[in-house]
Amino acid sequence: MAAFIAKQMVGNQLSAVKGAAGGGDGGDGEDDKEKAEEEERERQEAIREAEERRKEKHRRMEEEREKMRQDIRDKYNIKKKEEVVEMAPQEEPNPLMRRKKTPEELAAEAEQEELDDFTIFHLSQAEPSHPKAASQAAKSVCYRLSERQTH
Repeated sequence: MAAFIAKQMVGNQLSAVKGAAGGGDGGDGEDDKEKAEEEERERQEAIREAEERRKEKHRRMEEEREKMRQDIRDKYNIKKKEEVVEMAPQEEPNPLMRRKKTPEELAAEAEQEELDDFTIFHLSQAEPSHPKAASQAAKSVCYRLSERQTH
């Protein structure tokens, strides 16, 4: 690594000296550009080929691993787990793109907001079988008691 860095530093200095001492042909600049473009294409091609080799190597390794896994499953009579892909509702990052509420959902939310503690308590007394009203009434009574004790 150190040798590479040293070569780069010395090479740059040498090319600068050559350019200054060599004179000023305009054709050399065009040749340098073409040469640089060709080297860049070769470098990109080498990178692409290296990436393809790496992907192929990993694909082969994964095939070998899967074969080994299957041999173990066969040896011990283990069934392969089925991969179940469940589409969980994901939160969308953009709040403008969220799912719009239906009019029924909006009406239910508005009705819930309208219910005050007295109405909930009254409903729980009138309809003790209504579980939501009873639980909300109990919560509101507990909240009121805790507020009285803190003041």
